[in-house]
Amino acid sequence: MTASTLQQSAHWRDYYELTKPKVVMLIVFVAVVGMVLAVPGWPGAIPMVIGTLGIGMAASSAAVVNHVLDARIDIQMSRTHNRPVAQGRLSESNALTFAMILCVISMALLWFVVNPLTAVLTFLSLVGYAVVYTVYLKRATPQNIVIGGAAGAAPPVLGWAAVTGEVHSDALLLFLIVFTWTPPHFWALAIAKKDDYARVGIPMLPVTHGEAFTRQYILLYTVLMLLVTIIPYLSGMSGLIYLAAAIGLGGRFLYYAIKMKSDTSVELPMQVFRFSINYLMFLFMALLIDHYYIVRFNF
Repeated sequence: MTASTLQQSAHWRDYYELTKPKVVMLIVFVAVVGMVLAVPGWPGAIPMVIGTLGIGMAASSAAVVNHVLDARIDIQMSRTHNRPVAQGRLSESNALTFAMILCVISMALLWFVVNPLTAVLTFLSLVGYAVVYTVYLKRATPQNIVIGGAAGAAPPVLGWAAVTGEVHSDALLLFLIVFTWTPPHFWALAIAKKDDYARVGIPMLPVTHGEAFTRQYILLYTVLMLLVTIIPYLSGMSGLIYLAAAIGLGGRFLYYAIKMKSDTSVELPMQVFRFSINYLMFLFMALLIDHYYIVRFNF
């Protein structure tokens, strides 16, 4: 089947896949938690609906650009070889047009309906992931995911800004949680897919420094992440419900990180990667529950 035939058979599901929906759903959820934590009561319909839509569309736009820029390496990797642009089901020009439409609509919604600060921060986050990380950092340094993690950690700050029009220290604390979570989360995947990254010349930490070194760093960052997740309780931002969840979930993550030091089975890194996604979702869910419990019962 020729490339032109494949592109003619492109389906809406191909465009949907370009947006990395599972990743965007987690981004949007974390942003919504940032919105809710920004105020004692209900954040309001505009930031919750329009803000969420704008942030989600911007994240989707960045994901589409990532598909285009990484198409030549995606086709060589087992995890990504079936992506629409890599397989030729969608042309790069069509994908970039789709990304531009998503970006323009998201920026218009955020700037004119929510507030300019949220639009600017969201655009910087989009550029940080789609261009700075994908084009440069990913291929330049084994610390790519640490430095580039700043863009991925922005959603709670964006959500907070959408409601208040400012960046508060509590929002930066949420940013720090996601920022310290990103390396152990992604390095677990990098270990599982080390051969793929080596094949395409991407200097992920397991490729450049070996698996043992990466497992040590996963443990160190997990300890750092666990300490950071306790700060919202110590600062008075959250209460005992969140603290219990942070310690319980963090303890489980730490157990996995310690286990990875001695267990070199091929299944464990992907198991840790999948757990890390649930970890972040449940941790922010605990922040949400704790927040409304404190507001309602003044606990």
